[in-house]
Amino acid sequence: MSSVNESAGGWDTGSDSDPTVVFLSGDLMFASRVRAAAESAGWEFQLAASLPDRGGIELVIVDLSTRSGAVDGLMDRCRQVCPSARVLAYGPHVQVARLDQAKQAGIPLVMTRGQFDRSLGTLFDS
Repeated sequence: MSSVNESAGGWDTGSDSDPTVVFLSGDLMFASRVRAAAESAGWEFQLAASLPDRGGIELVIVDLSTRSGAVDGLMDRCRQVCPSARVLAYGPHVQVARLDQAKQAGIPLVMTRGQFDRSLGTLFDS
C-alpha cells in the first residue's frame, strides 16, 4: 500500500495514516489471508523477514514455522522501533519447542496456528 508522496519527495511509509502490521513470515499463501484481514480493517500490511526501521507499526506478528530465529532479540528491537506495538507469535501446535522459545524470548502472546487463524476476524479490531 505504499505510494509516492510527491510533496515529501519520497515514499510514503504510512506512518501518518493507517496503523501498520508487520508480518514476519515466509509463508506467502498464509500472508495473503493475513493481508486481507488487515486491509479490510483499515490497516497497512507489510510482509518482512525482519522488523523494519519505520514508524506507525502497531502490531508485529511472527510466524514461528518460517521465522523462529526472528524471536531472539525481537522484544528489545520492538522497544526501540515500535515501543507501543502489540507483539504476538504463532506456530504449529506440534512445534512445542518453538512456541516455548517465543515465550522465553518475552513475546507477550504466543498461540498455535489454529488459534491465530481463528483470531484473524477480530485481530485488527480497535
